[in-house]
Amino acid sequence: MSGIVAAHGPFDPALGDRMLSRLAHRGPHGVGSTQVGDAWLGSRYLSITDPRHGGQPIASGSAHMVGDGEIYNHNRIRARLADVHYDSDSDFEAALALFDAIGPAAFDQLWGTYALVMAADDGRFAVGRDVLGIAPLYWARRGDTTLFASEMKAFDADWRPLVAPFPPGHVWTPDDGLVDSGAEPAEVPVLLQSRAPEEEPPAWVFDAVRETLVRAVERRLDAEPEVGVLLSGGVDSSIVTAIAARRARENGTRLKTFAVGMEGSADLAAARAMSEFAGTDHYEEIYTADDAIALVPDVIASLESFDPTLVHSAVPNHLVSQLASRHVSIVLVGEGADELFAGYSHYGRYESGVALHEELLATIAGMHIGGLQRVDRVAAANGMETRLPFLDLDVVELALALPPGWKLTTPEREAKWLLRRAFDGWVPGEVLWRPKEQFGQGTGMNDVLRRHFGATVSDDELARDARELEPPIRTREELAYYRLFTESLPGVNAQTTVGRFVEA
Repeated sequence: MSGIVAAHGPFDPALGDRMLSRLAHRGPHGVGSTQVGDAWLGSRYLSITDPRHGGQPIASGSAHMVGDGEIYNHNRIRARLADVHYDSDSDFEAALALFDAIGPAAFDQLWGTYALVMAADDGRFAVGRDVLGIAPLYWARRGDTTLFASEMKAFDADWRPLVAPFPPGHVWTPDDGLVDSGAEPAEVPVLLQSRAPEEEPPAWVFDAVRETLVRAVERRLDAEPEVGVLLSGGVDSSIVTAIAARRARENGTRLKTFAVGMEGSADLAAARAMSEFAGTDHYEEIYTADDAIALVPDVIASLESFDPTLVHSAVPNHLVSQLASRHVSIVLVGEGADELFAGYSHYGRYESGVALHEELLATIAGMHIGGLQRVDRVAAANGMETRLPFLDLDVVELALALPPGWKLTTPEREAKWLLRRAFDGWVPGEVLWRPKEQFGQGTGMNDVLRRHFGATVSDDELARDARELEPPIRTREELAYYRLFTESLPGVNAQTTVGRFVEA
């Protein structure tokens, strides 16, 4: 996790310095910048793969780079470019060496979660973002100048009306403009197409789901600093905990897990049960309604969204990240499982696997301005890096290749039954088959915030102001959050930058 700022074209470095100062929370290890021809690159960086030598901007040959995220296949890149001299073990240095060797085509060979800006002394310049949009990136263009930054708050006021999310899975160069990398996960299921939805999957399907996710978790445990888990008490984070705790025991250590909730919340009870079952060092924090209400303005400013669904989950997410940051600098989270295996309650209305699959694809495409934004911003506000094993591309491709009819919710099959079955015995039964609750619901957050902030806006005010956005602002609570958003990010066009969950 780092904060990046970059520009191509006429640019005042003082603007870059101001933008970096607004991203200081993303990079506790240092700040750096450099001019490369018509490009300016700056970073507030958090070094994970090589904490001693992973500062930014980095250089390789004639090329320079700033980036956020992680490149998982960097060792294979190093082996392929064996004649290159490397100054560090940084994963980004390997990616930069590849760019210096083959130019923007390097993005086609990168596997990971990243937002990268690369510039060379000979004028080459390229920006790329991972296919799921896990690493954040925004851009704005005016005249001959194009600006890039990790968060909207980085931009000066006069630039904010021009800011838009940089599209995931794309590369931009001054010569070719915006180009789709073509790396999207397969849109059409390809495995076991002859099987009827009600048929029992063969045993190897459960084995494949389990083994692929185990490898994804183990890859994300590869870090010099200690890695913990945000254990919400739901099935997704419990599965991640089970895998990570097993690896910790094999290494002679104990995994650290973290949970928060209001007194008596269901999430806290489930997290305790999972921690005891897995043998983790468990940390928890109980907060009050007043604690949560007081946090909302700061959470919305960090979150850069006013969608009530995100706000409800971002408040406890902020509290658990704050708790975890006192003990670790990297955490694993369970984000992505609901989108891949149809865990949300509104997916239960589908009776056709084809229709459900289309909805899952649409949800995944919007995650970068939804759940992924919450995960990133809340962790960044607390100086931490999050890693998301369910969104490992191997896991994504396998999940999307399976017959979507197996993901339908029926009287005989609960939501996410396929994933749950794959981890039977890894998680206590009362947690494994616990009904899905939104993070804010399980922690007791939704009702508290809805009542309080809804009461700050009248029905007449909602009727008057609802049409400021399309679709219209739906509730008094959402209008209250929208006002806090506009106060914290004046000038940002909410219509084009904020994802909103609007159930059809």
